[in-house]
Amino acid sequence: MDVALLLALGLLAQSLGPSLGVPGRRRLSTLYPWHRAVVSGRVRRAWVIPPISVSENHKRLPYPLVQIKSDKQPLGSVIYSIQGPGVDEEPQGVFSIDKFTGKVFLNAMLDREKTDRFRLRAFALDLGGATLEEPTDLEIVVVDQNDNRPVFRQEAFMGRVLEGAVPGTYVTRAEATDADDPETDNAALRYSILEQGSPQLFSIDEHTGDIRTVQVGLDREVVAVYNLTLQVADMSGDGLTATASAIITLEDVNDNAPGFTQDEFFMEVTEAVSGVDVGRLEVQDRDLPGSPNWAARFTILEGDPNGQFTIRTDPKTNEGVLSVVKPLDYESCEQYDLRVAVQNEAPLQAAAPRAERGQARVSVRVQDVNEAPVFQENPLRTSLPEGVLPGTPVATFSAQDPDTEQLQRLSYSKDYDPEDWLQVDRATGRVQTQRVLSPASPFLKDGWYRAIILACDDASPPRTATGTLSVEILEVNDHAPELSLRSGSVCSEPGQGSGLLLGATDEDLPPHGAPFHFQLSPRVPELTQNWSLSQINVSHAQLRLRHQVREGLHRLSLLLRDSGQPPQQREQPLNVTVCHCGKDGACLPGATARRAGGAGVSLGALVIVLASVILLLLLALPVALVARSRQQSGDKGFLHGLQDDLRDNILNYDEQGGGEEDQDAYDINQLRHPTELAALCRPPVRRDAPFSRGRPQAPRVLPSSPANIADFINDGLEVADSDPSVPPYDTALIYDYEGDGSVAGTLSSILSSLGDEDQDYSCLWDWGPRFARLADLYGPP
Repeated sequence: MDVALLLALGLLAQSLGPSLGVPGRRRLSTLYPWHRAVVSGRVRRAWVIPPISVSENHKRLPYPLVQIKSDKQPLGSVIYSIQGPGVDEEPQGVFSIDKFTGKVFLNAMLDREKTDRFRLRAFALDLGGATLEEPTDLEIVVVDQNDNRPVFRQEAFMGRVLEGAVPGTYVTRAEATDADDPETDNAALRYSILEQGSPQLFSIDEHTGDIRTVQVGLDREVVAVYNLTLQVADMSGDGLTATASAIITLEDVNDNAPGFTQDEFFMEVTEAVSGVDVGRLEVQDRDLPGSPNWAARFTILEGDPNGQFTIRTDPKTNEGVLSVVKPLDYESCEQYDLRVAVQNEAPLQAAAPRAERGQARVSVRVQDVNEAPVFQENPLRTSLPEGVLPGTPVATFSAQDPDTEQLQRLSYSKDYDPEDWLQVDRATGRVQTQRVLSPASPFLKDGWYRAIILACDDASPPRTATGTLSVEILEVNDHAPELSLRSGSVCSEPGQGSGLLLGATDEDLPPHGAPFHFQLSPRVPELTQNWSLSQINVSHAQLRLRHQVREGLHRLSLLLRDSGQPPQQREQPLNVTVCHCGKDGACLPGATARRAGGAGVSLGALVIVLASVILLLLLALPVALVARSRQQSGDKGFLHGLQDDLRDNILNYDEQGGGEEDQDAYDINQLRHPTELAALCRPPVRRDAPFSRGRPQAPRVLPSSPANIADFINDGLEVADSDPSVPPYDTALIYDYEGDGSVAGTLSSILSSLGDEDQDYSCLWDWGPRFARLADLYGPP
C-alpha cells in the first residue's frame, strides 16, 4: 500500500487543532492519517498530521492524547502500535496505545527542560500481522510552563570604580539564566536593585543587568565599599524571582594632600659622624595606605647648602627619617635650620585642596665631641730614586686637629712599614729613610712602596687618624744588558739556515731596558767583513754570515746597549760554531771535532783524556787477575772442607728457593756436590707433593757440549716438576750446579779486552744526533 502520511481531511485537521493544544479537554479527537481523498484526475496528498501539543507537568494520568484509525478494515480488525522515544526508547513508558482502538495515552509527567518534543512512528496491521498502511509520523510537542526560577550566574558580582566618578560610569554587569522556554515569557527576565542604602548612587539596566553610577559624591575616604542587593524576575518581572549581591569597591585617587602633624621639629646630633638617623617627621594622609597616593616624599627646601642631610620615607609608617650623610663640624656650624616639604608619589588631583601643613621647619643642634686629627693630603704621594742612602728625607706627613677650641698635641708613629725602611719623627711627622731599600723587595708593587702613618691626639679618650704614604721608587739605569745565550751555531753557507737568534735581558725596569741595540764590537772592525747583525724586535737580533768561512769555532765580540738615560752598554763574547748543514738548515753529525771545539775541548786535550783512560785500564788488569785466582782457590777449599749445612750462616741472595727461613726446602749441598749425593738416599717426600707424582729420578749427567745445553735445561724443568723432594713445585725452581770452568767468558769489561783497539764504535753514527759526540770521540775517523 503506497498511501502517504495524510490527514483524513483538511477540515478535520482544522477542527482538531484547538482541541489538541488544550490538555484539559476530555473529548478525544480521532485522526485518519491514512485516509485518501478520491478526486477526479490524479491522486493528491492530504495535509500532514500536525504536532500534538501537551503541557508539561500534567498530573492527571493516564491522559488520552489522540486516537488514530485506518479505513482499510472495520473497527476491531486492525491492530495499532507506536514506536520511538517515550515508548520503546528512553525514556520508556511515557506513551502507550490501545492496539484495538488506536487511542494514544500519556502515562508520565513531562519536563520540557529535559525533552521538548517526541517523534513517534504509528503502525496499522491486520489481525494476521500484515501491514495495512505505511508507517506514519506522530509528533508530540511539550508545552512549557513557568516551573523554573531564574538563577544568577554568581552569588556576588564584584565591581570597581574610581571615587569621584561622573554619573553614567559603567561599574559591572549582573547576569542570570532561566531554564524555561526562551521563546515565552517564562524566560523573560528583568533586573532591579532591591537595596543599596542612601543615597541612591547606582542603577541597573532591567534588560541587560549593567550597573552604572547615577549621582556624584563617591568618596572612598567616606565609604570605601558598597553592597547592593539585586533581584531578577521572569515573566517580564511578574514571575518567579532570585536575588544576588553586588560588591562595588571605590578605587582611590590622590584627592588628599599629605601634611605634617606640627609646624616645627627639634632634633640633636653629634658631630663628625655620618650615616646616622637624627629624627622622624610625622605626616598625615587620608588616601589609601600603601598606595602611591598615600606614600610621602620629602624635600629639603633650604638650610642644607652642602647636602649634609637627607630624608627617606619609612614605608610602614609613612614618616620622614632625617639622617646625616656627611659628617657635621661643630666648629663650623652649631645649629642647622631646615625647611622641608612633603608631597605624594602620585600627582595630586587638580581639584583636590592643598594641605595646610605641606611644609615644616626642622632645627638640628650639633653636639661637640673630640674629633680625630685630619691629614691635609691623604694619601700622600712622593718619589725617591732607587738606592738612596739612609737618612734621606722622604716627606713631612703632618695632620691638623679640627678641635680648635681644645688645646691638644699630636704625635706620629708608623702603623705599617713592612721593610722597616722609614723613620717618622714623633713630634713633627717628618719621614726619612733609615736604610737602603732593595729593588727586589716583594713589597714594591709596580714601583710603589706603601706605608701607613698614624697621628694621635692627647685627649681623653684619644682619637687617631690614619694616613697612607705612597713612595714611588724611581728606576735608575745601573745595569747593562746581557746576552741570553753565549754560544750557538750557524751554517757555513751564508744562504743556508736562519742564522743565530740572539736575545738580551736587563735587570733594570722600563724605561731603562728594551729596546736593546746590538752591534759587532767596534774594536774588531774585521768582524763586519764576514758577519752581519740585523734587529728583529726590541729585544732580539739575528746574526748571519756574509761570506763562507771555515768550519769550527769562531769567537766574536758584541756590543749591547740599552735605552736608559744615560744608556748603559757592555761588550760581551759570543762563541759561534760554523758547521756543515743539511737541507733543513741543521748542523749535520759529521762536524766531528771541529764542532766539538765549540764546546771548549781541543784536540790535544782529547788525546790526553784517551791516554789516561787506557793507562787506568792497564793498571786495573793485573789486580783483577790476582783477585780472580784467589777467589777460585778459596772457593774450592771451602766447599770441600765444610760438611755441615751452612744455611744458618751464609745467605745466598741470588738463589731462587724459599729464603733463609725455609728450613725444609732443600739442602745446599745439592748445589755444591751433586755427584757425591748420587749414592745417598733422597730426603722424604714433601707432605704437599701431589699423590700422582712418582719417586724422584736419578741425577742427570752434565752435557759434554754447549750445543746440548737447551735440551739439558728442558730436561731439568721436567725433572724438577716431577720431583717431590726438591723445593715446592709452585715456587721458583733451583737449577742444578754447573761446576767449574764455564766455557762462557766473563762479563767484566776489564777482562774482556786489554784495550779499546778491538772495539768497533762505528754503530754510534746510526744512533742519532744525541750520540754524535761519542761517535766523534771513539768512532773511526
